[in-house]
Amino acid sequence: MTLRALLDRWWILLISFYFSTGKCYIELEPSRIITNSDVDPDFSGPINNVTVALGREAVLTCPVTDLAHYKVGWMKAEDQTILSLHTKVVTHNNRISVSHDNQLIWQLHIRQVRESDKGCYMCQINTSVMKKQLGCIDVQVPPDIIDDGTSSDVTVHEGENVTLVCKATGHPEPKIVWRREDGEHIMVKKPAKDIFKGDTLSLTKLERRQMGAYLCIASNEVPPAVSKRINLNINFAPKIKVPNQLLGAPLGTDVQLECYVEAYPNTINYWVKYNGHVILPGTKHIVLEERSSYKIHMKLIVKAFNESDLGIYLCTSSNSLGRDEGTIRLYEIKIPTTPPPTTTVTTHTTGVTRNEITSTEQSFRQTTKSTTVPKMFTVIDTSLNSVELSSNELTGSSSRRRSGISASQHHQPTILLIVTILFYAAIR
Repeated sequence: MTLRALLDRWWILLISFYFSTGKCYIELEPSRIITNSDVDPDFSGPINNVTVALGREAVLTCPVTDLAHYKVGWMKAEDQTILSLHTKVVTHNNRISVSHDNQLIWQLHIRQVRESDKGCYMCQINTSVMKKQLGCIDVQVPPDIIDDGTSSDVTVHEGENVTLVCKATGHPEPKIVWRREDGEHIMVKKPAKDIFKGDTLSLTKLERRQMGAYLCIASNEVPPAVSKRINLNINFAPKIKVPNQLLGAPLGTDVQLECYVEAYPNTINYWVKYNGHVILPGTKHIVLEERSSYKIHMKLIVKAFNESDLGIYLCTSSNSLGRDEGTIRLYEIKIPTTPPPTTTVTTHTTGVTRNEITSTEQSFRQTTKSTTVPKMFTVIDTSLNSVELSSNELTGSSSRRRSGISASQHHQPTILLIVTILFYAAIR
């Protein structure tokens, strides 16, 4: 080898040493020129952003090619906190770890993600001119209602206005709707709605039927949705409705008197008889109440209804805003007496023809012209009159008396015929 060729070889070596970073290995082989690696490491693709729910695990993936002896590190971009250097985790956060797949796929793991983990993270390669790229984590937070900014139970007077407020946090921002717990419509404006959207619910000129529990429901893309129950109480004086102000019943039966009360706050309810005596529960009277929200169903059961129970009853209700009462008059319903059963007299005749009866009747008429009527006939006639009289006494009415007379007149020919037969038989 000539001196010229030897100087050229050493000159190339000197230039290579001058431009090297000290992190490269330089080999000297007689057969070729020694240089740095022909290809630097680089990213083979972007870091995909990740959206994860609170409490889950977030994984950022950084693809790298031709890493060789270079190293990969992770850093939080917002505060420049170094998290890892190659395979070693340098942060004290035990929820963070790193992994790689044959040094081609590098991953940053964050377990039990918190809201504070939201942000962008930097993947770096420590080349002479540092190479880096960003990947971001979006932490979804389920909704949570803020008690300090949300209305609590409210009590107002009937006819006033009220505004209910509901505030919630979460990511994405929660949407708020209102419902009534009992499923009734929300009377905000016509037509009434089952659901009202928005964090503020304004109700004007309140009516008693708007009283109840209202639910503020906050929801976003992260389950579960949350709700808060707000009671709306409306004060008003008692108002009584009586379905039957005139009530009749037969003696000896059980009678139920009813009154319906609407009032708030709670009322004192009781029954009073016409003589001013308050009716107390006992064997004679049963007092019941059924309450539902601002409605009360009052019941009074009178056992074994008799004449002393006749008269006027008052159902009374009072609270701090007023007093009201309802009136019920109790009277007797008389049940008609059942008339006695009619007795039918059947006479069996044997061997008597129509001609014989006719001739007998003619003979009897001729005989009666000169002969006094037998005593037996008189007795029978008297008994018939007494039967008719007792029937009139039982009916107790003029109409029945007239019908009885008509009936006796109707049956006179038949009775006369029977008496004639009996009389004829006696003579023979």
